[in-house]
Amino acid sequence: MRKKRKSIFPATLLPLRERSTLLSIDSRLLLKFLIRYIEEGRQPQTSEEQLMQNMFYYTFYRSVPEAVGFTSIQEAVEFILASKEFRSELLAILKYNDSHLSFVAKRNEFPFPCPLELHCRYSVDQVLAGMGFWDGNKARPFREGVLYLENRDTDIFFITLNKSEKDFSPSTLYEDYAINERLFHLQTQARTSAASPTAQRYIHHHERGSHIALFVREFKKESGVTSPYTFLGEADYVRHEGSKPVSFVWRLREEMPAALVPAANKGIV
Repeated sequence: MRKKRKSIFPATLLPLRERSTLLSIDSRLLLKFLIRYIEEGRQPQTSEEQLMQNMFYYTFYRSVPEAVGFTSIQEAVEFILASKEFRSELLAILKYNDSHLSFVAKRNEFPFPCPLELHCRYSVDQVLAGMGFWDGNKARPFREGVLYLENRDTDIFFITLNKSEKDFSPSTLYEDYAINERLFHLQTQARTSAASPTAQRYIHHHERGSHIALFVREFKKESGVTSPYTFLGEADYVRHEGSKPVSFVWRLREEMPAALVPAANKGIV
């Protein structure tokens, strides 16, 4: 028997989580696509646009479509947009964001379709959808701050700068901080040794042709709402030391946003 569709909102009122996630969208690429999609019913034409449709779906649902009563992401999105009043509310938020962008984002240089733009903010769910990890076909759990996408040969690091013991277990209270505008210090999980396949993949990522992607936020939550991550782009291995955990220094290919620098390292002036 087909599952009952899970309602996620009253007809004309966005819940706090979804509203906050939508209000934080500052990627012009994503905003323009969503505005056209909602206003014109323009269906995805490319792999990148399909990923952005998936990002929109995972803004509202964390489960695969069949788990919440749909046969596909397309059907779920049509359900989300079925209410005229709700579409109007969505468009008002997206157009407001688009008209108040204060910077020009850069495209990523991944050799695979990916709509994520440098220095834009995304929720974890949107990142996982934008990177093709969550594609609506099967539930893939994700709980920790690092993820290796084997089919993309990409390691993703989700970094929370100000951690609290209340929100993070002792094994995930890594020492993560900026050394300067380009260099970032990251520490692995306590169980990771320097000789482990994971650490060796990090160390030799350049020779292997694999990718390191960094996403950073200052706090886990602000004003009671989960904070989005800023995409810092790709980084390259510089050096490492220690074991269990291993401390790495990475060089960002692009300087981090100036507004983020004081939060990433209070010592940078």
